[in-house]
Amino acid sequence: MQEVCRTIQEFLTAHGIPDWLVVFIISLCPILECRLGMFTAIVLLEMNPFEGFIISFIGNILPIPFILLLINQIFELLKKIPYVNKPIYWLEEKTLKKKDKIDKYGIWGLLFFVAIPLPGTGGWTGALLASLLHLDRKKSFGIIAIGVFIAGLIITVLSLVVGMAVFG
Repeated sequence: MQEVCRTIQEFLTAHGIPDWLVVFIISLCPILECRLGMFTAIVLLEMNPFEGFIISFIGNILPIPFILLLINQIFELLKKIPYVNKPIYWLEEKTLKKKDKIDKYGIWGLLFFVAIPLPGTGGWTGALLASLLHLDRKKSFGIIAIGVFIAGLIITVLSLVVGMAVFG
């Protein structure tokens, strides 16, 4: 994980992008999200944890409304394109395998799904899951925002611990 963050951070920094924007860009990306944004901010860039948290949170939460509003329509269009449709069907199928958490716990399942910083979870996947299950968009956005906030706090603490271990 550190090598992936370091490579992205070095690439962006080498192109004159300021540290805060590096953290924002990383947090904005699917899969990376605030989890790697916070790690990059605290461990690699040695930013103020509060500043890194705010930037990571905003970067991670920014695409969520667009996913909630538009992803179903985008997927329907992409499914009509040969060779593009296979990854879309795969992504839908992979995401819907996680719906048992939502079915079992309702909207709280979505919160736990987004808040626990494990691979394959997070704001992007939570928003995709909420969209595919046709959950209420406003409630879903609020729950996903809270989940991203909690995940950000967990990663902040873990990053501070790693940062202390690495940098003393």
